[in-house]
Amino acid sequence: MTAHQELPLQGRVALVTGAGGTMGRAAVRVLVEDGCRVVLIDVNASSMAPLQAEFGAAVCAVVCDISDAAAVRAAHAEVVQRLGPIDVLLNNAGILSTNKLEATSADEWRAVLGANLDGALFWSQQVVPGMKARRWGRIINTSSLAAKTGGLTAGTAYSVSKGAMSALTFSLARELASFGITANAIAPAYVKTPMITEQLTEAQRQVLLQQIPVGRFCEPEEFAHAVRFLASPLAGFITGEVLDVNGGLLMD
Repeated sequence: MTAHQELPLQGRVALVTGAGGTMGRAAVRVLVEDGCRVVLIDVNASSMAPLQAEFGAAVCAVVCDISDAAAVRAAHAEVVQRLGPIDVLLNNAGILSTNKLEATSADEWRAVLGANLDGALFWSQQVVPGMKARRWGRIINTSSLAAKTGGLTAGTAYSVSKGAMSALTFSLARELASFGITANAIAPAYVKTPMITEQLTEAQRQVLLQQIPVGRFCEPEEFAHAVRFLASPLAGFITGEVLDVNGGLLMD
């Protein structure tokens, strides 16, 4: 992109939850490249430090437990005071659980749904009024292949949380379309992150690689480019979509 070309999201404020993780960092980079000022949200302050060092004033970091509604309200108030209202929300934070039905404890169930689903609801509730007032907004939710398959290697709580994330996306899309706000999800499979690939044995990795038509795992940057597209003006007529980024592992 040459210097005289306007960046597609110039002047917009984006917020990324789980910003300190591998996928979050990749998404932050493309949003900054496209002109956003980006709010980094993570429960771990140290995980956001490299992005702050890399991008300086283009980002600001706020520590927040997104499963806590009061913490989200407080974080949102701080963000608006510092940068102004949010235009692009990427609900990306999540934790993995591999336990199947009978091994899933009540505490694990609550923790996974709190991190993977509740935070998306709480942040959407905070940013939507401002988006409605400006009649423009992008909500992008990180779902998963597990939502469509019941979980190949993921556990019950994780698979259910991601299925609910897709359903939340549909609900938001229906409710908010008339206000100029789109809501979409991305359903990646086996992105090269510690949370996903390191929980697999080498035998599981080889089996999965044989099943993925493109023959490899997803690069974090490929997830980030899907975020970039759905946040951009080019995606203004797309809402209620769950975009598969899975190398052909599931085709529907």
